[in-house]
Formats: sequence, C-alpha cells, structure tokens
Amino acid sequence: MKKAYWVVSYQVIHDPAALAAYAPLAVAAIAAGGGATLVRGLPHEVDGRGIKERTVVVEFPSLQAAVDTHHSDAYKQALAALGNGVDRDFRIVEGV
Repeated sequence: MKKAYWVVSYQVIHDPAALAAYAPLAVAAIAAGGGATLVRGLPHEVDGRGIKERTVVVEFPSLQAAVDTHHSDAYKQALAALGNGVDRDFRIVEGV
C-alpha cells in the first residue's frame, strides 16, 4: 500500500496565537490518524514563486488514512482554533 502525505505551504501567518492554538490540536489529530510529521519549519531556500514561510509535510500509512484524518472531528476542532489566522495551501498527495 502506498503512503500518503499532507503537504502544507503557508503563505501568510496573520495570527500567531491562532496558529499556536491550532498546533497541539492538529498534532493530536494527526497522531490519532496514524500520521507522522516529517517536516515542520521555515524553508532553507526557495525558488520560483516560493514563499519563505512555514512548510509542513505529514506522512500517513495510506491515502485513506490521510483523507479520514483531514475530515475527522479532531482535525475539524484544530481548524476551528486556527480560524482565519493563516493563508495556506493544503494538499493531500499519494506517494509513488
């Protein structure tokens, strides 16, 4: 079975307090869904239209686990805490 990934690229953090409230809730939801955070932080280098802002990559054991976690009640609570505190690009992709 192929693994799957959440790939999140933040464009703007409007409210650092909202992001701080979101983080522990998201970490718990991810763990409950079988996910493991592989990358979390600022990029060392960007190119093209890249923005030097927070980037997160989370690995899940399957595409279904990644999708289910994204739609879980626990992750919905994390998103409620985040509110409009950030602008980000969120993708779920299956590994090769």
